[in-house]
Amino acid sequence: MPEITRDEVRHLADLARIDLDDAELDHLAPQLSVILESVASINEVAAEDIPPTSHPIPVTNVFREDVEVPCLTPEQALSGAPAVEDQRFAVPRILGDEQ
Repeated sequence: MPEITRDEVRHLADLARIDLDDAELDHLAPQLSVILESVASINEVAAEDIPPTSHPIPVTNVFREDVEVPCLTPEQALSGAPAVEDQRFAVPRILGDEQ
């Protein structure tokens, strides 16, 4: 696989709106080349008879069934609140009118 040039890294940085100086371009170009070579080597190993997987072992769903159960009424939920306003919890204002 061909190496990534500084111009290609600069173009990618421009697309991502990242401002890189010359030293950063010189530092990142070889690193990106190594990353792309690693990805290419994985593609070479992958065989067509092996399906892609996200986990090396089978993963099963560990969630319980979603079952409706009775819930609190508004009065029960608000019974322990220090302050209530229009069937809602009343809390102190933390933002001013500037918002």
